[in-house]
Amino acid sequence: MFIDTHMHEMTCSKDSFLKLDQMVRIAEARGLDGICITDHDSMGLKEFAEEYSERTGFPIFVGIEFFSLQGDVIAFGIHDYPKERIPAQEFIDLVKEQGGVCFAAHPFRNNNRGLEEYLREVKGLDGLEVLNGSTSMEACQRAAEFALELGLFTMGSSDCHVPEKVGVCATYFPEEIHTMQEFLTVFKKGQMKPALYDGRAYHTIDIRDRSIRENLESYCYATCVR
Repeated sequence: MFIDTHMHEMTCSKDSFLKLDQMVRIAEARGLDGICITDHDSMGLKEFAEEYSERTGFPIFVGIEFFSLQGDVIAFGIHDYPKERIPAQEFIDLVKEQGGVCFAAHPFRNNNRGLEEYLREVKGLDGLEVLNGSTSMEACQRAAEFALELGLFTMGSSDCHVPEKVGVCATYFPEEIHTMQEFLTVFKKGQMKPALYDGRAYHTIDIRDRSIRENLESYCYATCVR
């Protein structure tokens, strides 16, 4: 399954121009099998998204993009989260206490919202976002290098706020996923791969095989990420 694991809906992410039904419509047209809503410091869309998913049969998983004191961390499988900024380590610990999973969003994006070198200090992260549809190729390359160094799972996602960004990057999950519990179970196995959309289909990238830069150039990544 190909799932976009980092997306913003306008109800709770005020910088987004996307409505949920629009996101699902575009996702289905591009061949995605599911989407994740990870609004900024909020899980306010959870009940509505669950009802919408049940009604339409399209998998929607609601997590959160939490802006810790060191940078953004995306988490799934939690019900409680801080209402104010706290250290990344404290947030990760809260996620783990609730049986959830988490990964660093755009860790090297040049906007002071990535964990950057703090990745080497923090404990408990499951993965890194090595493909982000709103982040430079150089920043994605560096994230991939850190993922290899630290032995973390590799994720791909669009980080979309506008229609044209939906699904430009995604994550391949090797098993069928329809519930949050299934999402968490498969995620914890760590067999995901980041993927790029070339306008027709998704292509997975294994950063262990060769330079992520070569892969990105092969699939015209520069035309997707601006």
